[in-house]
Amino acid sequence: MTHPYFEKTAHPRVLAHRGLITAEGEDSGVWENSAAAFAAAQAAGVEYIETDCQVTADGDVVLFHDSSLRRLTGDTRLVREVRTRDLSGMFADHGGLLTVAEALAAFPSTRFNIDVKTAEAVDPLGVILREDTHRVLLTSFDDRKRRAAIASVLRAGAGLRPATSGGSRTIAALRALSSLRLPAGRALRDIDALQIPERHGALRVLTPALLRTAHRHGVEVHVWTVNDPADMVRLVGLGVDGVVSDRADLALAALRR
Repeated sequence: MTHPYFEKTAHPRVLAHRGLITAEGEDSGVWENSAAAFAAAQAAGVEYIETDCQVTADGDVVLFHDSSLRRLTGDTRLVREVRTRDLSGMFADHGGLLTVAEALAAFPSTRFNIDVKTAEAVDPLGVILREDTHRVLLTSFDDRKRRAAIASVLRAGAGLRPATSGGSRTIAALRALSSLRLPAGRALRDIDALQIPERHGALRVLTPALLRTAHRHGVEVHVWTVNDPADMVRLVGLGVDGVVSDRADLALAALRR
């Protein structure tokens, strides 16, 4: 049965990778995973935003990709070492910091694809997400962390589990099973989507066999991170259900023709 996360939305899916930063946004210094980047994605017509969460020194679950501040801010500290108010100050001139709870409240019609980057986010996410599981997909490269986050939401009293995308082990298992034409139902149990790169080094991750197997079990396939409109159209032509893109505006234009 299709999870409500995918109901009443356009297909193929366009997932805005950490929001949307247009040329104007770049000129004004907007950062990824900021309120301004999310607002730009929403204004462009995006229904899905892909984002990431870390935990600050205060225990707040904030939208931030890296474990360290270095790449985005130049600060060498880890996110978990920084107070929320200090991180918010850094974001003040760059689009605005969001916690997961704030993002859900500020963008009530948006569906969020949340990558759980740290085990410290697992327990607090339960209460934060329990009322919004119809519009949240939880994922992680680590399947154990992904399952723990879903269990946390259910323990918090959610009546519906969040949607979920398989982690690295799930993807590797399906890639192997599909190539050998072996049963894959167990590997895909309670999985709603596979979010994969087209290739990983020399290995082609996206294959016709993987697509067929996923679709046979009602599982969507989304490819990341795709920024060339020609590639977007080509991948959808192969049968993928969606693309994760830094340029969701271009993806919408290319795939909604």
